[in-house]
Amino acid sequence: MTHTRYAFVKANWHSDIVDRALDGFLELIPAEQVDVFDVPGAFEMPLLARDLAQTGKYAAVACAAFVVDGGIYRHDFVAQAVVDGLMRVGLDTGVPVLSVSLTPHQYQETDHHNAIYREHFIEKGREAAQAALKITQTRTGLASAA
Repeated sequence: MTHTRYAFVKANWHSDIVDRALDGFLELIPAEQVDVFDVPGAFEMPLLARDLAQTGKYAAVACAAFVVDGGIYRHDFVAQAVVDGLMRVGLDTGVPVLSVSLTPHQYQETDHHNAIYREHFIEKGREAAQAALKITQTRTGLASAA
């Protein structure tokens, strides 16, 4: 029996926080069904998501990043470009692309904030897994009905 496969792309910036999204994702989808890919930062996610979607191997591609205001640029521009890019990949390829990209306005690199966001990414990873499973089920049902 062939199992449905999922791709999980994660940005390396703030990996101690972002990697928790994969932990949450794997709580619902077995690791044997998930191929994991690292990219330098959030901006690189849409390109890799497109490449993965075009392989035809994946029912969905989940992408996780933590985009914070580093004081040099406005993080909301980067976040918007990333989310727009991920949406375009999904629409262009027909493969669902799920965003686990968080862009907090009030983030400080303290133990307190890091702990909050680590926990939040676990929950967001679970939500992405639920979305991946549901959209796969829905699309399978649509294909069967056609």
